[in-house]
Amino acid sequence: MSTGKHTHDINPASIDDNLNADLKSLDSDALALAQMGYTQDLKRNYTWFSLLGVGFSLTNSWWGISAALITGISSGGPIQIVYGLIFFALISTCVGISLSELASALPNAGGQYFWANELAPKRYANFASYLTGWFAWAGSLFTSASVALATSSAGVGCWQLSHPDFVIKPWHVYVGYLFINAFAFVWNCYARWLPMVAQISLFTSLTSFFVILVTVPAAANTHQGANFVFANFVNATGWNQNGIAFIVGLINTNYAFACLDCATHLAEEVHRPERQVPIAIMGTVAIGFVTSWFFSIAQFFSISDLADLQVTSTLVPILQLFYQALGSTVGAIVLEAMFMATGIWCLVASHTWQSRLCWSFARDGGLPGSKFLSHVDRKVDVPLRAHSASCFIVLLLGLLYLGSYTAFNSMVTACIVLLYISYAIPVICLLIKGRDNVRHGPFWLGPVGLFSNIVLLLWTCFTLIMYSFPPVRPVVAGNMNYVSAVYGVEVIIIVADWFIRGKRGYRGQSLRHEEVDAHLTGEIVQ
Repeated sequence: MSTGKHTHDINPASIDDNLNADLKSLDSDALALAQMGYTQDLKRNYTWFSLLGVGFSLTNSWWGISAALITGISSGGPIQIVYGLIFFALISTCVGISLSELASALPNAGGQYFWANELAPKRYANFASYLTGWFAWAGSLFTSASVALATSSAGVGCWQLSHPDFVIKPWHVYVGYLFINAFAFVWNCYARWLPMVAQISLFTSLTSFFVILVTVPAAANTHQGANFVFANFVNATGWNQNGIAFIVGLINTNYAFACLDCATHLAEEVHRPERQVPIAIMGTVAIGFVTSWFFSIAQFFSISDLADLQVTSTLVPILQLFYQALGSTVGAIVLEAMFMATGIWCLVASHTWQSRLCWSFARDGGLPGSKFLSHVDRKVDVPLRAHSASCFIVLLLGLLYLGSYTAFNSMVTACIVLLYISYAIPVICLLIKGRDNVRHGPFWLGPVGLFSNIVLLLWTCFTLIMYSFPPVRPVVAGNMNYVSAVYGVEVIIIVADWFIRGKRGYRGQSLRHEEVDAHLTGEIVQ
């Protein structure tokens, strides 16, 4: 059943029939959703704890540090990560506050694209929303691709560690990538599983974190001094300027706090989302910092040879670190298996997130084939078509790795920057409208919120420019940062779709408000 009205792709009668339902039968959450112009199509199965579980399982800061370690150890070394995490905890707190305020004031599965549509000046509202929705969905797809690639690389690395003569080829990683995506796809095909899966994911992540945190330093034969951990800067990038090398390496620590909007897209699957979503977002930042910071310090104290991590034949620095500390292939593989288990559940959460983004955006006609993509399968209570389409695109994105080993770096960068842009657009709209001209939700921090908005906007501008630099020099086709090409292709797709289809058919602010007024007035008269 379609959940929105699209003048070209979506059946207008669908939303009319749903919105004309007896308002007395709606609970307060469903009524609030109806007043936004949407029907309650998904069951509210999540609790605050399972919502926190899926939010943290996706961001998973300690896992993100491990997955992207190949960038950080060459572009700053320990000092980059130890102090970078503190810096990004502060940045992410500002990002989390900005998202939480908007999610509390306007709880909707559309998240940032819905906020942009509600807050932007009427003349620009539809295009601002349209841009935001596309950037957010693209960011989620690149996130899933990066998580699947990191997890698959870990598995292939384990095989190489146990078979030293084995030479890793890109297609080996891609085969694993396909299997891991298929696993995550299946777990997202039934709504009743997802809250339980979210709690299992949280438990798996925190258990893995604790086991690795304790085991690696305890088993290591030698330990580095405090100077190595807290004052050792490494520049193995080829950049002559240490400052540029440091900035390039920030991608590693930034990745550890990516995807903070995840919980906002489950706002229609949890009761009292105006309170629960901010708890999940800010809780994710807090748990993420504590786990990632202590994890990083413990691992760096346990390193015996930093250079060995940079050139390891496993292509997985964290696996090589485990091997150095334990001196056992089996032991290192066991710890890496825990890393992989965490990554797989992280991917399950990412699939949940990307499918909700695709479905919610499609119900307003934001994507080609919106009528098809906005359907919710009643048998399993999930947007199965949106989920399937998103996963198929993720499979295609994995092909980029066949052309370049540094494709992972580009995927991580695209994930980070595209999402920041999708956060920045509604925040700009909020500031133009005026923070005091918006109905505040329970989570609203006044001047602190304003400061957080400004920090988010400044940081978005910084990442858009500086994260486009090549990770190493000299630059050749095999190590180029292709994220600028990703931006270009994304913009071409958005602009072309807008003029061909979206401009005429997008269900934006004006149409939605008119429909809500008409239906609610009709119900009151009746």
